[in-house]
Amino acid sequence: MTTPQLSSTAYERLKAEFEDLSTRGRIEVANKIEVAREEGDLKENGGYHAAKDEQGHMEGRIRQLEHLLENAEIVDESFIYTVLYDGDSEDMAERYAIGNMEEQVDGVDVITGSSPLGKALEGAEEGAKITYEAPNGPQTVSVLRVEKL
Repeated sequence: MTTPQLSSTAYERLKAEFEDLSTRGRIEVANKIEVAREEGDLKENGGYHAAKDEQGHMEGRIRQLEHLLENAEIVDESFIYTVLYDGDSEDMAERYAIGNMEEQVDGVDVITGSSPLGKALEGAEEGAKITYEAPNGPQTVSVLRVEKL
């Protein structure tokens, strides 16, 4: 398994989410379960089952965040690549950041460095024309712009 790479912004956002879910979130769900429990018969208690489901999803997310935060490598430099696929007009240019799927960049699609396009773009410079093997066959993109994230 590869070490997850995160920008410092994503790391801090995930750390805050982890702290919120493992404190306020757990208390809130426990209260929902307690209120639903007081309604009586648990077998047919929709509120109770919904609260237990919410608790299960939340605990899964807490474990996922814990793993990411414990194992993440903080990367200093991330880039946004603006690319144009061969045959497309300039107004169809697409923007990609290479990183962990937990990254959030407005107006930019995040792709992993292990994806075919991610591998091809890694280290590319403006003006480069890159051909890579996509699942549907070879694709060629022109790198229009490279911006530091």
